[in-house]
Amino acid sequence: MSTPELELPTPRVSVDPTRWPDLASVPGGLRTRVAAVIADRLFRNAAARLDVRVEYPDGTVLGGGGAAGSSNSIDSRILPRMIIRRPESFARRLGRGGLVGFGEAYMAGDWTASDPVAVLTPFAAEMGTLIPLPLRRLRRFVVAAQPTGERNTEENTRSNISRHYDLSNALFETFLDGSMTYSSALFDELPARWDALETSQHRKIDRLLDAADVRAGTRLLEIGTGWGELSVRAAKRGATVRSVTLSTEQQALARRRVAEAGLSDRVQIDLLDYRAVDGEYDAVVSVEMIEAVGYDYWPTYFRTLDRLLRPGGLVALQAITMPHDRMAETRDSYTWIHKYIFPGGLLPSTESIDVITRSLTSLRTVDRLRFGDHYAETLRLWRERFTTHTDRVADLGFDAVFRRMWEFYLAYSEAGFRSGYLDVQQIVFRKEGAR
Repeated sequence: MSTPELELPTPRVSVDPTRWPDLASVPGGLRTRVAAVIADRLFRNAAARLDVRVEYPDGTVLGGGGAAGSSNSIDSRILPRMIIRRPESFARRLGRGGLVGFGEAYMAGDWTASDPVAVLTPFAAEMGTLIPLPLRRLRRFVVAAQPTGERNTEENTRSNISRHYDLSNALFETFLDGSMTYSSALFDELPARWDALETSQHRKIDRLLDAADVRAGTRLLEIGTGWGELSVRAAKRGATVRSVTLSTEQQALARRRVAEAGLSDRVQIDLLDYRAVDGEYDAVVSVEMIEAVGYDYWPTYFRTLDRLLRPGGLVALQAITMPHDRMAETRDSYTWIHKYIFPGGLLPSTESIDVITRSLTSLRTVDRLRFGDHYAETLRLWRERFTTHTDRVADLGFDAVFRRMWEFYLAYSEAGFRSGYLDVQQIVFRKEGAR
């Protein structure tokens, strides 16, 4: 059986109402109370059939495919434990905000878990069936839509990107490896080790550069600079690189790293929206940037790649993908990830990328590699590193709520890949036409 609940004391999370206004008080009002009753029933029904152990203060235990009951009603399998610390607060947040409220309840300490990835993975695996179909059809009438001010227009995109990537370079340094690469690594063996992460990030980058045929003399465009590692490695091959970003923090550090590598004459890093890029390039590389583009702008994104690439040129794209039916069902929803991590974005499906490129561009897929299990391991290493360095994160000025938010973000993402709900792919396109 699981160890006693005492191993997980209720967290004392001090919530600053000016920084976290939606967490400072529990939602109230008649509509919220009614919604909380419905949400609580739906959550309990879903939890009862999953391989988790959900514990309530009154002794109720759910999970393991069984019904609610006492702590002895679940079989002896060791299941990941989710402790509901404040049931009423948890239900109200869930009723008011759905999955947004679920994440906010974790941030506020309404529920805890010693292994949040293990808890979240069974939920992610059943994401499409947790809510009964008749209720899912009512989603658009219940779940909030994305705010107009967060759509990735040219006017909004800079602020959307800034909210994540301009938090602090020092924050990202607490959990990334020395290459400062913030995307999935490609390991030579799994499970992965921390001391293999930087080498594995280079393996991922080099595979993309090889796929795009980047060599001496190549005119390379990178959309989404990160902190400059791909640009440096491409320039070391003899390529001339133009890289664009909308993060001032990333641009500053990437330029410094390029200069320290003695490659400033080969690499130009511009603070520029991808839609405003001009010129013609032999190859384009974009690593996990399409996720921030937004559903309405995917056609613009791929048309831009098509416009900038010479005939016969290659695009090497690394993209996180989700199932097409779930993408179509949730594309207009406002999620916890939108609110707290990546405003304005949406994960594409493989089908959506294929349809857009074939119908609107001269780009044709010539290679594809899937490696979602490698992303799960990358995220595990980041999460473990982050939790090890929480004191350093606090010293940077990030409070306890932020730290719980970031832990949930990393765990939530890892669970998506562990369950197979999410995948990551390297997709290579060739532009049709004569060279």
